[in-house]
Amino acid sequence: TMAQITDELIRELKKSGVLRSKRIEDALRAAPRELFVPESLREQAYRDEALPIGGGQTISQPYTVVFMLELLAAGKGHVVLEAGSGSGWQSALLAYLVGPSGHVHAFEIMPELCAFGTDNLARLPELAQRVTMHCRSATAGLPELSGAIDRIVSAADVDRVPAAWREQMKIGGIMVYPSGNSLWREKKNAPNKFEKEEFPGFAFVPYVDL
Repeated sequence: TMAQITDELIRELKKSGVLRSKRIEDALRAAPRELFVPESLREQAYRDEALPIGGGQTISQPYTVVFMLELLAAGKGHVVLEAGSGSGWQSALLAYLVGPSGHVHAFEIMPELCAFGTDNLARLPELAQRVTMHCRSATAGLPELSGAIDRIVSAADVDRVPAAWREQMKIGGIMVYPSGNSLWREKKNAPNKFEKEEFPGFAFVPYVDL
């Protein structure tokens, strides 16, 4: 059954040491990955590997998604900006983590992927209502929420972090993004002060900004 296979994936992720928080484990159960992959790949949904979702894009491997979510530490009531929502899987996991009082703003620039992610999320209505899908580039962020964004996460490799993201983040906010085969975690300690940590050894599809 789906639940058994999810259990197996969770066991693997715990064994590898990447999955540490109970809330992320609960999120993985609440948003089964198989709902977010093309039908032809359902069988492989619980393997710990990236899978193609069309348009040259992939659904990231569970290990990587969990690693990023652990670094991001999204909590109840948080407002999250997600760049490159793709299949919508990470959007659903984030929606679970922010709870009913939080909100996820998911950006996806490729129209067919934005539609795919939106349809996938619709299968989990309770989580879907906590997500606003923006079918456009995330580069300008959300000027109307400037200073009110708790967490920012990018699923694609960014050469240069868009200035808007750092500006719009709350003091104390955290941003996680891949750049140059590393994952980076930045914490905003003051208006122009960011504490940066690097976690090497990751490869991502490039950030598309058309």
